[in-house]
Amino acid sequence: MTWVVDASIAVKWVIPEVWSDKADRLRATEDRMLAPDLLLVEVANALWQKTGREEIAPAEADQALDLVTDSGIDLRPTTPLLSRAMQVARRLNHPVYDCVYLALAERERASLVTADRRLLRTVAQRRLPIAVVDLRAV
Repeated sequence: MTWVVDASIAVKWVIPEVWSDKADRLRATEDRMLAPDLLLVEVANALWQKTGREEIAPAEADQALDLVTDSGIDLRPTTPLLSRAMQVARRLNHPVYDCVYLALAERERASLVTADRRLLRTVAQRRLPIAVVDLRAV
């Protein structure tokens, strides 16, 4: 199986959060993991936010980012996905940065796995030819 993982999953791999155990089990499988290279920017931003809220120390954030960077996720360039991501974003009325993951899943005929409740709600309201899976169901 091939999964496209988003930042909500990758952060759970390196910072204990709700459903981190499910994210860890997903990572431990032999399944292939893909993500747009945008993932690293989004993970870095999430870690920065956690340092601002004093949930983690800056050194922990740096180490966590290194772990995600070295995790073996097959990172794909974002630029070729942008045109399709914009089309999907217009259809869903949802931010392009999330739709980049959807565009990659569509292109690779993979399933996007996410813990992003907003994205899951949005996708559930529209019919898309893209499989999106709630982390809790994995």
